[in-house]
Amino acid sequence: MNGGPLRALVQRVSEASVEVSGKTIGVISRGLCIFVGVTHSDSEAIAEKLAKKVVELRIFEDDKGQMNLSSLQVGAQFLVISQFTLYGDVSRGRRPSWIAAAPPEQAKSLIEHFIKCLETDYGVRVETGEFQAFMNVNLVNEGPSTLMIEID
Repeated sequence: MNGGPLRALVQRVSEASVEVSGKTIGVISRGLCIFVGVTHSDSEAIAEKLAKKVVELRIFEDDKGQMNLSSLQVGAQFLVISQFTLYGDVSRGRRPSWIAAAPPEQAKSLIEHFIKCLETDYGVRVETGEFQAFMNVNLVNEGPSTLMIEID
């Protein structure tokens, strides 16, 4: 089964946090909140491409108010949240199908690899949610600025 490419919903934020069972487990200030969805055909190489794409995105404003600066140039922090619902299919009926989402073991491994790439290869400070937990994500979308990224 192939549900498509690795997906990331990226939001530029002035602050963001994630809670599990009423306890805050991740907090960032200015940076990116990244919701990541994994499908069956995704691999470590694809996760590495996504990490490179995200850190190089010129989504932050320069002194002229133009989106010209990358996360690396502004010292952005990242909050990465696993989001299997990015692969919810609502093309038929009213109840989403999750068939295109990767199984939990595969998704967890690839999201961990994505985070490791961000931290190790690019030196980004990364906070995370808790895989397969019910989470409350709080964020202030700056701009608002939201992008959907798909990597094959």
